[in-house]
Amino acid sequence: MRRWKRWRVRSSSHGLLILTRSKPMPKVASWSVWMPTPPPSSLTPSRTPPGPIPTGWEVSTLGEDYNLTMGHSPPGSTYNEVGDGLPFYQGRKDFGFRYPSLRVYCSHPKRLGQKDDNLVSVRAPVGDVNMALDRCCVGRGVAAVRHKTGSRSYTYYSILRLKEVLQRFEKEGTVLGAINKTDFEQLAAVSPNRQIVERFEALVYPIDQLIEANSRQIDSLVNCRDNLLPKLLSGEIRVKNAERFVEGAM
Repeated sequence: MRRWKRWRVRSSSHGLLILTRSKPMPKVASWSVWMPTPPPSSLTPSRTPPGPIPTGWEVSTLGEDYNLTMGHSPPGSTYNEVGDGLPFYQGRKDFGFRYPSLRVYCSHPKRLGQKDDNLVSVRAPVGDVNMALDRCCVGRGVAAVRHKTGSRSYTYYSILRLKEVLQRFEKEGTVLGAINKTDFEQLAAVSPNRQIVERFEALVYPIDQLIEANSRQIDSLVNCRDNLLPKLLSGEIRVKNAERFVEGAM
């Protein structure tokens, strides 16, 4: 019998991103993506918000280490639901488990997010994170973020770890919580050297590719179900013809 494995990424007490593999009980194995959690002797004392960091790492800002594009809402006349233009994400209501849902398109986008950019909600609520499956238009409730190395997975898990910090801006707006570009870029960030970022990406990116492939397949199956079920119930198509319909939809 095939023994299924489960993977997840978590954060250690020292801020390192850890990859955990779980097998069916009683065996459980865990290890860090690029190094074990450093002993206290390898940590550099710091009075900065991130606290102690590994020797050789630096405390930076999000603006120094990441490319940030704040969204902007195009004219309402450019919105549509028929697929004309690019996917348009306006805020958290479009967000899913990891990837946003396709509801609205924009024929004349103002600000763009690229495939694999992190999408962060910057207006009430602040701090939710998704990832762009494709090139898209970002509205004023969303910012597109990417580490300057271009690393997709490193960006995602690093920004996820800032969620609690971002959520503090919930009370900053006069009516609705929000974070502006200046405040976003000034957020403190732990900055490992490029070799560590690339090593992390090499190990975690293949896992995220599997998550993306599964997500796309789920979306395809949901679309097929939504189109096929009403036709079956209404008698428009018969069960024996359903397979041909599914092949065309997939």
